[in-house]
Amino acid sequence: MMHPETTVLKAQGLLFRHSPPPAPPLFDRLSFGLPPGVTWLGGGEGSGKTTLLRLLAGALPGNAVQGQLRLHGVSLAQDRSAYQRQVAWLDPRDDARDAQTARAIFADMPAHHAGWNPDVLQAHIAGLSLAPHLDKALYMMSSGTRRKVLIAATLAASAPLTLLDQPFMALDRPSTDYLLHLLAEAARRAGSVWVVADYEAPPGVALATALELLA
Repeated sequence: MMHPETTVLKAQGLLFRHSPPPAPPLFDRLSFGLPPGVTWLGGGEGSGKTTLLRLLAGALPGNAVQGQLRLHGVSLAQDRSAYQRQVAWLDPRDDARDAQTARAIFADMPAHHAGWNPDVLQAHIAGLSLAPHLDKALYMMSSGTRRKVLIAATLAASAPLTLLDQPFMALDRPSTDYLLHLLAEAARRAGSVWVVADYEAPPGVALATALELLA
């Protein structure tokens, strides 16, 4: 059993439904704790992986969710902004940034993340081969390059909680290998939590824990 002092993120009694009753809830009193390291969030199509990431990010309206989320002791319900500042999450399905260039997206991140690391960003730009694309808008990019920009921004935030939704989708082989290397490193570091939502666990990465949702 996980000791309380090793639990960075604690979810208790989460209740969420897409439609009002009598529609069944997607999450019905879901509770779990996440330790430092890499967590795989698995489940089939429609099981709620992306919705749970949005919930963990504090990106869903407060009145849509029941239950408690605490990250390093900070309650989402009691201090939403302080909670959100601890989370790195750029939803790949959100088109709100599509008119922005990669450079503009990177420039906006430090205002929201105290741990933003420009040196780490430069390493990710090189590792993901993003240098030729910095002044392109997201809508001008291939789906793989667009996803790589969002991944680089998310990881350079160096946040206590990093959320990645199907990060390997449409990635080229070198970028996939680079991301797997980063995840393997994250698995060996103490302090922060990385949650990777995907149909399969990232290969070669020592998982701290796993959550599997039922469709």
